Amino acid sequence: MLCADIEAGPWPFAGQQFAGIVVTNYLWRPLFPSLLASLATGGVLIYETFAAGNASVGKPSRPDFLLQPGELLQRCAALRVVAYEEGFLDAPARYVQRIAAVREAQSAEAHQSPGNLASITPPRYALAASAPG
Repeated sequence: MLCADIEAGPWPFAGQQFAGIVVTNYLWRPLFPSLLASLATGGVLIYETFAAGNASVGKPSRPDFLLQPGELLQRCAALRVVAYEEGFLDAPARYVQRIAAVREAQSAEAHQSPGNLASITPPRYALAASAPG
């Protein structure tokens, strides 16, 4: 177990990379560069936290702790977004943004001219099969 002050102290995982990073109900903007640098190639980031508007239904209510519209998309611009939601949820009432994103490998194909996109094979991300209805 590791105990670290990630807001006042150094990033405790400097130089390490992870296949998955999950963040829920937490926002410390200065942490984003270190967090994203710790995501390995092919790694998945799942992030959900409170968004602007939450002050109208409860805590947190300080703007420092609320994502601005589209902010999570902007902060994850270097990743491939697989899913994104922004809006209001009931029970308990809250405004949130959530994202699932992948750090893709930088391949030679990615640097080809944009006119030759047909020759690039897109990555495959396994989706859960839905139950028969």
